[in-house]
Order: sequence, then structure tokens, then C-alpha cells
Amino acid sequence: MKLLLDTHLLLWAAAGRGLSPRATALICDPDNSLFFSAASIWEIAIKSSLGKPQFKLDAGVFRRELLENGYEEVVITGAHAAAVSRLPDLHRDPFDRILVAQAAVENITLFSADPAVLAYPGPIQSAT
Repeated sequence: MKLLLDTHLLLWAAAGRGLSPRATALICDPDNSLFFSAASIWEIAIKSSLGKPQFKLDAGVFRRELLENGYEEVVITGAHAAAVSRLPDLHRDPFDRILVAQAAVENITLFSADPAVLAYPGPIQSAT
């Protein structure tokens, strides 16, 4: 299975804490391909510069470490940006909305523990 981890799951997986047993099993399953979005790196960079405590890390270093650990990057394309306009107005977070759009356009399962994200239609699975 192709799994696009949302930003919080990426951070929790990197920290080795906060993941449910189900999330840990899916992330550690060698049959699954793991993906991260450029939007997550962008979110980390912005929130780190704002001094948000859970985002105290270097976004560039984090991106490099994800790639070194076998994650594949999903860049943001115009098709992804346009797909945001077709999403129902369930959640206003632009980072989450682009992740939902990327998952739909790329046919990758978005993996999230956020109830607001899980309310969207499409290829989304709960990490709880």
C-alpha cells in the first residue's frame, strides 16, 4: 500500500512516540511504500520559524532524513492545487487540504489521526 503520512504522523514516527500500534505496524510494514508531501516540509518550516514547540526542528534536515530513510517525496503540482477547489469545505487548514488533494490526485492513501482530515472523502485511512 502507498501511504502519504500527514505532518503530525511524520513527526511522531521520527520521534518514535505518539503512534498507535496500528500506525506503527503499517509504517514498519516493508510491503508499504511511505510518502511525505512537500507541504509537510513547508508546514514544518513555517511553524518552526513561529516558535511552535512541536515543530522545533530544521525542515531541510528533516526532509533529508526522510529521504535517507526510504520515504518518497510528493511535490506540489498545479493539478494538486486545482483539486483543492473540488474539496468539500470541511476544514480550513491549507496544509491538510493540499494533502487530501494530493492523495486523491496521486491515488495514494493519506494516513492521518486528525478527525477533520478523516472526514474527507477519498483515499484516507485513520492512524488511530
